Amino acid sequence: MVHWFSRVNGKGVLRRAMVRGAVACSLVAATYGMALAHFGMVIPSASVAVEKDQAALSLQVSFSHPMELQGMDMAAPQEFAVIADGRKTDLTGGLEAATVMGHKAWKAEYQIKRPGVAQFYVIPRLYWEPAEDCYIQHLTKTYVASFGEEEGWDVPAGLRTEIVPLTRPFANYAGNVFQGRVLMEGKPVAGAVVEVEYYNKEGRYAAPNEYFVTQSVLTDADGVFTYAVPWAGWWGFAALNTAPEKIDNNGEKKDLELGAVLWTEFLEPMKK
Repeated sequence: MVHWFSRVNGKGVLRRAMVRGAVACSLVAATYGMALAHFGMVIPSASVAVEKDQAALSLQVSFSHPMELQGMDMAAPQEFAVIADGRKTDLTGGLEAATVMGHKAWKAEYQIKRPGVAQFYVIPRLYWEPAEDCYIQHLTKTYVASFGEEEGWDVPAGLRTEIVPLTRPFANYAGNVFQGRVLMEGKPVAGAVVEVEYYNKEGRYAAPNEYFVTQSVLTDADGVFTYAVPWAGWWGFAALNTAPEKIDNNGEKKDLELGAVLWTEFLEPMKK
């Protein structure tokens, strides 16, 4: 296992560099096998609202290993918000405690008031992962389109790191190719690892072996990644980079893994 950080080159494009050395997470991975990928999760009750009863959204906010259905406790988020009609609305105060995959999570209700695209995001508090000897913070987004409108889905939310979709992030068929651009501090990240996992909510699927649990792709020189989604359901894309700053942990300086996470739903066509 390797650890990555990003730097800015003279052209303003972020590039990755490999950090080698006595990194605890590398030793753990080598000793115990492949580590499960972490994913921040924001899952709405519907990715598209076309009927009035779908306008009342329920959103689930959690932190987990989605394919293996292994949850982790999530502290109260630092910020939970929605961007709609070009305006941001803070929803943090409306979060309620919930249980997802047997662990502490959060839920919220949101009423769609007019047609358009709503971009939801969560900024969690730092999560200390002893197995990887670093802190983790996954800035996570999802989109809901409503009542025939779809403008604005390609507008960044302005997060420190995020995936800006190049493929419309809703109303996609299973089997479609999905593309997104990874940004860090507003600049494209070249050569970033993007981990991909299915939310195996009903436990219907099992990976042939551990290599299949998390799929991986790299971004190109413009920070763009491409992935063909094999079957229907909610799929998460997590672009991982290490922040330039260190976080104090009992007097020791530790790395901060910054994840740009995007969840989007893919569906099978209806049969007549």
